[in-house]
Amino acid sequence: MPLHHNIEKHFTKLFWLILVCSGLLSLNYASNQVLTGDQTQMLLKGYLGAYQGNWLSYGNAASVVGNVPGSLSTYIVGLPLLLWDSPWAPMLLLIVLRLASFLLFDSVLKHCFSPTVRLCFAILYLLNPWFLYDSLIYNPAYLCLFAAMHCWSAFKMSQQRHWFYSFINVLAIGLAMQLHYSWPILAVMSLYLFYRKQVQVSWWGVALGIFALAASLVPYLIELQANTAIQGQQSDRYIGWGGVHVYPVLKSVLYWLRYSSMLFSNRIITDAEFLWLSNSGWLNTAVGYLWQAALYLMGVLSLIITWGINRRVWRKIKPYWRSREQLQLKPADWLLHYAFAAVLGIVVSAILSPIIFSYWHLIITFAFALFPVLYQAERWQKQKPARLAKLMLWVGAYCLVVNLVASHDSNKYSYQQSYQQQVSAYLEQKQLSPSPDEAYR
Repeated sequence: MPLHHNIEKHFTKLFWLILVCSGLLSLNYASNQVLTGDQTQMLLKGYLGAYQGNWLSYGNAASVVGNVPGSLSTYIVGLPLLLWDSPWAPMLLLIVLRLASFLLFDSVLKHCFSPTVRLCFAILYLLNPWFLYDSLIYNPAYLCLFAAMHCWSAFKMSQQRHWFYSFINVLAIGLAMQLHYSWPILAVMSLYLFYRKQVQVSWWGVALGIFALAASLVPYLIELQANTAIQGQQSDRYIGWGGVHVYPVLKSVLYWLRYSSMLFSNRIITDAEFLWLSNSGWLNTAVGYLWQAALYLMGVLSLIITWGINRRVWRKIKPYWRSREQLQLKPADWLLHYAFAAVLGIVVSAILSPIIFSYWHLIITFAFALFPVLYQAERWQKQKPARLAKLMLWVGAYCLVVNLVASHDSNKYSYQQSYQQQVSAYLEQKQLSPSPDEAYR
């Protein structure tokens, strides 16, 4: 039986196999993560809450603009520690939330694409180094869940008006705000879809979402008045700085193409040293250069392909992107307009930003960048299903190899490190331990 027929026949088994494989790879990444200031900021807040009852009302410090508002980053680390006093408690919650983001996306895609293309998304999302490389206690790692919530609620709003969907859409934006300053991308997307009449808004749901978020930010607003340290630092940068410079905007748009290609972060490509391979320095260096050459070659070739796919998609939606007429779109076509809204959100955010974005600043749009590729994959599925099936197999195998190397030998991960031991050493350094009542409980 041809490969593409086997894929269709065993869809359910393959679907869950990819999901389980992604979970195992996430655990592998997590256990080898190198603890840095990004993780310790979140761990410290969580342990202060769990051990001392000090639930801080602000999140991680960001460049120039100060700490992100709200207590979410404290609770998502601290609450799991109340249930299980182990560094793995918040880490397992993170992995579960990230896998849940895929299931939310898939619940939308099953209305848009064939089962084979849904498996394409599972491979391109769950096994993608762009996704798995953030399997660590790190505020951008949670953003995929809120991106999925936004996409799911917006898709539901495109079909019917209901207060719950509008509430979830606002909640996705607001909760993302409590973790990272990339939240304006989601806000711009919602405003654009509303302007285009591609969603039906329930104002009761919007009001309820705003009220819930405002209530959650009250402790932060009180803290803001007393603690000037969380307000940011003085800088010659300003809101709108990116708009008067060409490079920040162009770089941000390039990341949109990179997320749907195999041109991964330089932290994955260039930081592998292969010291575990042999005791020969020249051999390790040679393998390192060959590794970089192979990844850059594959990355550039795939980037050219995704550029061509995006150009094709742009031609399809170009006549309508400024129209306010309520178009009767098929679900797959609606998804393309949603993807364009994400590009618009990236451009607006880059213009407003006082910094030059790196990949983690825009990672909230990673899944959205895959939608044009899926749209093209659906065409291939109808015209050349055997070729698409082989391509899926090769892409999955390639991602597996890259992940195995990156999770053991890269900028953020090392086979020589133990996540649990590093956290234990950090807690001992900070002299953090459970209170007597907590230890007894």
